[in-house]
Amino acid sequence: MLNWNNLHDAILSGDIASTPKLVEEAISEGASPEDVLEKGLIAGMADVGAKFKANDIFVPEVLIAAKAMHAALDILEPLLIASGVKPKATVAVGTVKGDLHDIGKNLVAMMLKGAGFHVVDLGIDIAPDAFITRAEEANASLIAMSSLLTTSMPSMKATIKILKERGLSSKIKTIIGGAPVTQEYADDIGADGYAQDASSAVDKAKQLLGA
Repeated sequence: MLNWNNLHDAILSGDIASTPKLVEEAISEGASPEDVLEKGLIAGMADVGAKFKANDIFVPEVLIAAKAMHAALDILEPLLIASGVKPKATVAVGTVKGDLHDIGKNLVAMMLKGAGFHVVDLGIDIAPDAFITRAEEANASLIAMSSLLTTSMPSMKATIKILKERGLSSKIKTIIGGAPVTQEYADDIGADGYAQDASSAVDKAKQLLGA
């Protein structure tokens, strides 16, 4: 019987050296790539998210845990692909036009990836049209937009407006977040969801996509 706590704890503590080895050990002992993903990586990152939401850990610890998770995924992803395991859904993540901040966006991308989503990181300063075009190219089911400046928030509204004008709002959901962003603003501009932090973004993505 495999002890998943070792991989879980290695992710939680940000042990980048150990996570790839633990993945290889689990596979060599007969665990399926899907079980390693679900019982090891996703479970570990879910605990990271819960502790982050409860203010038991903070951004630096989350970033270190995410790096450990990525080190494990480097080993696991080819095995998942070979075994036919598909991601829950594809999410296009980016910081909106006029905003160059990326820490919040990066956290959301890492947490989504740790929860089993395929993440397409569009980067920063992404114009509304580019957001939609690149999300379509990636066959994304969700666009996640970040804004840290009140001056860049209207870009979120413009993106959602174009999405609706193109008749894509039933196919591609939207979620927004960032320090100045509120649930009220999300409601005003017609976003499908709002998240106040990276862990909440994962919860909302799962809810919106039924994943």
